[in-house]
Amino acid sequence: MGLDNISVYDRSRPLPPGFRLKQADATGWMAMFALNMTAMALELAQEQSEYEDMAIQYYEQFLAIANAIAGHAGSGVSLWDPEDGFFKDLLTTPDGTRHRLDVYSYVGLIPLFACEIVEPEILERTPRFKRLLEEHAGGLFNGHAICACPVAVNARGERLLSLVDHTMLPHILRRLLSEEEFLAPHGLRGVSRMHTHKADLGRLPGIGQALINYEPGESRSSLFGGNSNWRGPVWMPINYSILQALTKFHRYLGPNFTVSAPSLGQGELTLQEVVNQLAERLVGLFRRDGEGRVPGLPGDAPFQHDPYWRDLRLFHEYFHGESGLGLGASHQTGWTGLAALLIKRRSDLQGRKPEQA
Repeated sequence: MGLDNISVYDRSRPLPPGFRLKQADATGWMAMFALNMTAMALELAQEQSEYEDMAIQYYEQFLAIANAIAGHAGSGVSLWDPEDGFFKDLLTTPDGTRHRLDVYSYVGLIPLFACEIVEPEILERTPRFKRLLEEHAGGLFNGHAICACPVAVNARGERLLSLVDHTMLPHILRRLLSEEEFLAPHGLRGVSRMHTHKADLGRLPGIGQALINYEPGESRSSLFGGNSNWRGPVWMPINYSILQALTKFHRYLGPNFTVSAPSLGQGELTLQEVVNQLAERLVGLFRRDGEGRVPGLPGDAPFQHDPYWRDLRLFHEYFHGESGLGLGASHQTGWTGLAALLIKRRSDLQGRKPEQA
């Protein structure tokens, strides 16, 4: 799965016999993939009708995954913690006891990625898929509400296929947009800053002492590989995926859906305004600040001041959760290069009329 050291347990090692760890991030990824494949199959079905069968199959797989996340496929406990408004891993013991892992990290944000918009024109050419959605009105599966309602439409007649619905989203955003938790000067941290003072989660059966420290820079431990750190730094691919998901939610929910984000400014913000501000923070890693420094580069690097190098940039693997300094490999164009799309997006927005932004 990656995210090497983000958990309190080394997830590459087996648990003792009879213990099981249900992972919110791994399950969320699979829900996302199922919806990605659903959307692609629906698009192909516009020209080749046989792909409608595949769309139906993939959406049924999404429903099965959502049903498992909701706790109706064995554990009896949802990975969504309604009291804290966050997705969490769940540990089950041989005697059936269940323990939520009270960790606030990317693990609980990844289920947001399972989100797709379906246009009414798409459904006109896929009537059997449309009937399938109607069978699960209210997000129901085997009598349980497990996902956003796939029948409700917005002003444009679009439908939302998603693990997270409009009632869950504000709870997640409350943590996401707090500088005391995920919101960093240059993006979203891998682990909530609250774990600076809430590192000890006590003893968990089958695991032992459970610790999760907020470490904004390089990992201070060789545990779980030790060659990267997910416990605090900003990682571009996760940040970009969060922005994509919030953009889709804004498209569906519209400008009347707003959230309070004191760390981003006064008053209520639309999700598009939230995305704009988060994108600016990420782009700020590569842009010179008020002192003429590029936050993502070391202060003594030739890229800062040398006239032959100052217009060049490195693409670091991840970035310090406080200062924004680039860490890990410095040639990670495969995902940190996503910053170019954010810069292009900014340029596109500046060229739009205000009502289009």
